[in-house]
Amino acid sequence: MIKRYSRKELVDIWSEENKYKIWLDVEISAAQAMEKLNLIPKGVSSLVKKRARINVKRIHAIEKNVKHDVIAFLSSLTEKAGIKARYLHQGMTSSDVLDTSFNIQLVQSGKILIKDIDSILQILKRQANKHKFTPCIGRSHGIHAEPITFGLKLASFYEEFKRNRRRLQSAIYEVSTCAISGAVGTFANINPKVESFVSKKLKLRPEPISTQIIPRDRHAYYFSILGIIAGSIERVATEIRHLQRTEVYELQEFFSKSQKGSSAMPHKKNPILSENLTGLSRMIRSYVTPALENIALWHERDISHSSVERNIGPDANITLDFALNRLADILKNIVIYPKKMHSNLNLTRGLVFSQEVMLELIKSGISREKAYRLVQKHSKTSFLKKIDLIDLIKKDKIISKHMSENKINSIFKHDKHFKNINFIFNRVFKK
Repeated sequence: MIKRYSRKELVDIWSEENKYKIWLDVEISAAQAMEKLNLIPKGVSSLVKKRARINVKRIHAIEKNVKHDVIAFLSSLTEKAGIKARYLHQGMTSSDVLDTSFNIQLVQSGKILIKDIDSILQILKRQANKHKFTPCIGRSHGIHAEPITFGLKLASFYEEFKRNRRRLQSAIYEVSTCAISGAVGTFANINPKVESFVSKKLKLRPEPISTQIIPRDRHAYYFSILGIIAGSIERVATEIRHLQRTEVYELQEFFSKSQKGSSAMPHKKNPILSENLTGLSRMIRSYVTPALENIALWHERDISHSSVERNIGPDANITLDFALNRLADILKNIVIYPKKMHSNLNLTRGLVFSQEVMLELIKSGISREKAYRLVQKHSKTSFLKKIDLIDLIKKDKIISKHMSENKINSIFKHDKHFKNINFIFNRVFKK
């Protein structure tokens, strides 16, 4: 991923230096296990640990000749550690190192993404409680529906990111496996106890059955969850973009003192950060399909998945980390306009209370069909002629026979729509 959309913590995880460091940890751990089992001479692991140095340039130089990244890596270790380094990698295949290391990078990334989500949850909770009873219009199909509160919008986002946190924890668990089982997963040339030792040491679980590789359904699941989280980010971003439109303008992204909007139009304050998140979310979701297609590999292994993972591994995780942090910043500093929310709430002259009028008529003995027709007729007139719906309802002789004026007045109030806000909040934010 480009620097513009990257944070150092995730970039470091997917750096060449960290990758080779993990490879070294895997090889040393395996050597330690083999020493305990008297499969290789004592002291190999400690010698390699003491003398080995990660030299990315040297590894790449060797790889140019041998055309194999793991062999190049092992050769570079031998140059530093000496002849005893030949005991490394005994009975192992390249994928034992590559797959175990890749999973560690995913786990490392996933743990940071969990922290990112936690930050968003904290901000959403704080903002939701702040605007718990800030009235605004709820929209269905983009059309005014019935009153809600802005806090409810935020609480909905909070609950979704709670689910995302659980999903990501599950995905991290899914890829927390280790395979040190040899060329086709049969342990033909390596003791299964080596895998157990390495798994425990690296805080992973032994892969129950591998081929030459760890099955890619695990990774497909992980990247699918990243895609879902990206979808949640875009949901919030889309809401902000719509509510910042000039005609609506119920909120806006924070606009700093020296910030510029349009290069041509000085008056503009554009929701550029939310638009950016929309684009980044699309990119993250685009990585899901190749991850799914990696599941079906030839026989015990081919390398068609390798080039895919070299791209989507860093890009999906780095981009999602950036997007989550950007979203947190937007939500933390967002500017809310309660007066405009209230103004928009009243924009349709009481049409938002049509359902309650209809329900009261039904309760009074009028059929649902007739009640619907009556209210719909007055709603159309209210909208077209810009007359308050309450006035039309009060003048209707049929309705007046079934509802008193006091009853009609009680219907056209926002407060009754908020009577269960605390109930909903208690369900969402319960400990």
